[in-house]
Amino acid sequence: MTTRIHSSHSTHEWHKLVNEAQHTAGIQLDEELESYLVFLLMRYTDKPEMAASVLALDYLEGANTLGQVRHDRMRDVGDQCLLYSGLFPERAERRRVRVSYYVDLGRSAYHTAADATQQALSQLFFSLASQFVHVMDTLQAMRGINGETPQLSPIMAFELWQDTGSKQARQNLSSISSGVLSNNTDTDESTH
Repeated sequence: MTTRIHSSHSTHEWHKLVNEAQHTAGIQLDEELESYLVFLLMRYTDKPEMAASVLALDYLEGANTLGQVRHDRMRDVGDQCLLYSGLFPERAERRRVRVSYYVDLGRSAYHTAADATQQALSQLFFSLASQFVHVMDTLQAMRGINGETPQLSPIMAFELWQDTGSKQARQNLSSISSGVLSNNTDTDESTH
């Protein structure tokens, strides 16, 4: 596998990369979410203008629209939040917010997109909202497959784990510490 992802990658190559990331993260997305993630990655490969958007404003503007326009704008906000929290979590640090800000905004955007669309698509967007952290963890695992992209900083990993229960953030913490990790929201896995 190459260390860079180029826009010429085929659907098969993206699918292979997503599967490898799922295996690395110990996550199994259902087929519909896996396919959505593959096509999301393909769709945003050549969109550097995404970095210029202000997601909170995009969210508010989308919330003030109706029907298909509302769905499309909310889907785009959710997708960008997923990409930022999964592939570019350092963006949160530069913006002086936690990664969980993107998680919360993305979940909300996907919920709103689900409410603004037909029944056939609404279940997909409800799934994206409820499984957001698993999809984000898959993207974060993708960052480290070749070991060239640094893990989250310890503080960022701790905050993300505490705020969202992220399995990938917990693995990052476990890899740098032999201490006992305990989260108030942990039930059956209170120590590791």
